[in-house]
Amino acid sequence: MPKAYMVVTYRSISNPDALAVYAKLAGPAIAAAGGKMLVRAPTPAKTYEAGLNQRTVVIEFPSLAQALATHDGPAYQEALRALGTGAAERDMRVVEGVE
Repeated sequence: MPKAYMVVTYRSISNPDALAVYAKLAGPAIAAAGGKMLVRAPTPAKTYEAGLNQRTVVIEFPSLAQALATHDGPAYQEALRALGTGAAERDMRVVEGVE
């Protein structure tokens, strides 16, 4: 079974305080669900082609089912509520790795 990855880029952050509360809640929720932080970069080291200079986060999960259950679970949903709708504009994707 392939691993899964949650990939998040931040287009903008308008409320850093809300983002800090989100991170404080999201980190333990993700770790408790088996997620492993692989990348948490305020800005990329280098962008190429049409790449955007955005904060990037990559989290590895043992499986797609685990990644989706983490996102939809109560602990992570609490973190999302703390972030609110206007604190950050983000692009989040959950993708499967290759076997």
